[in-house]
Amino acid sequence: MNDEEYMAIALKLAEGTTGQTSPNPVVGAIVVKENQIVGIGAHLKAGTPHAEVHAIQMAGSNSKGGTLYVTLEPCDHFGKTSPCSEIVINSGITKVFVATMDPNPKVAGKGIEKIRGAGIEVEVGLLEQEAKEQNKFYIHNISKKYPYITLKSATSLDGKIATTTGESKWISGELAREDVHKLRHEHDAILVGINTILKDDPSLTTRLRNGGKSPIRIILDTHLRIPKDARVISDQEAPTWVITGTDIDEKKKQLLEHAGIKILNIKKTKIEIKELLEILWEADIRSLLVEGGAAVNASFLNAQLFQQVIVYLAPKLIGGKVAPTSFAGEGIEKINDAIPLKIKSVQKIGDDLKVIAIPDLHLSCKFCKTCRNVNGCSISSTSKFAMNTTHYW
Repeated sequence: MNDEEYMAIALKLAEGTTGQTSPNPVVGAIVVKENQIVGIGAHLKAGTPHAEVHAIQMAGSNSKGGTLYVTLEPCDHFGKTSPCSEIVINSGITKVFVATMDPNPKVAGKGIEKIRGAGIEVEVGLLEQEAKEQNKFYIHNISKKYPYITLKSATSLDGKIATTTGESKWISGELAREDVHKLRHEHDAILVGINTILKDDPSLTTRLRNGGKSPIRIILDTHLRIPKDARVISDQEAPTWVITGTDIDEKKKQLLEHAGIKILNIKKTKIEIKELLEILWEADIRSLLVEGGAAVNASFLNAQLFQQVIVYLAPKLIGGKVAPTSFAGEGIEKINDAIPLKIKSVQKIGDDLKVIAIPDLHLSCKFCKTCRNVNGCSISSTSKFAMNTTHYW
């Protein structure tokens, strides 16, 4: 096997822990000696030993003279665990391959520098893009200081999320719905609006065949209309947070809090997305899956606060001008003002298509309030999006 193949194994180990290490990154590591894998490891949970530690401990004396492949730079600071750089140095390993550097200011090259300073050869950048993609939540949070936002929807081929009567179960197929539960497992929290609760009374939990982590359930409910017997209130399957405004029933608030529901009161008549995300960041929410209806989706679109869009397209046609689509609101008047996206992947899941898209950063500068036309932007200064709050892409 070659170096890339070994690093691919380390990446696969890390992939298996997606959703369970927040706010820490996912990391995989293997120790190889004489073309044999003698130790493997993955970071399993925040506060527990890191991947390098597991791999080196498994390798034991075989670490001496071996090569370490690790998907993220070893740390060089004391936190809940000891510095991995020292463990690597003391293990007798003679060469280290690092897929990508850790952007955390506490690390940021210090781990690599210390290992090299001990006379160990270090190469950085092997399968770097794959490693960065794997830790996109972590890297985004370090640089932006607010949660990574995924907008998810399931639509018919003509973009409808329900029929003219509001019926929406089920537009997508069983396999696509199971894939959504994987998304829930991977994110810290899931967000919907109160209308989704009133209409569908969903549980918003992760229901995978072999179990999984259910995200914190966040309900946007300005006037605290949520029923006391709603599933997210009564089932105790996962924590539930309700985001409210100023006009609420205080007795109902106290009753819900007594039932274990967290009420986050935004002292405004309307919930602003940017302020909400700041509150969630302070509450240690690092990734947010938005499964709200058209109005909630429109709020995130108008605020330009999202990092990826995932759409499950079902091979069905619904039609009808009053049948709801993924995004409500006034919409965009001119094509030139549409937010440009880049298609990352298209995957067939059962009979449905799963499309993942991200904002096209090469073009999105024209939507930024601070743009100075350095890339030749020609968008009108009166554009609704150009005049909006600076985006966080």
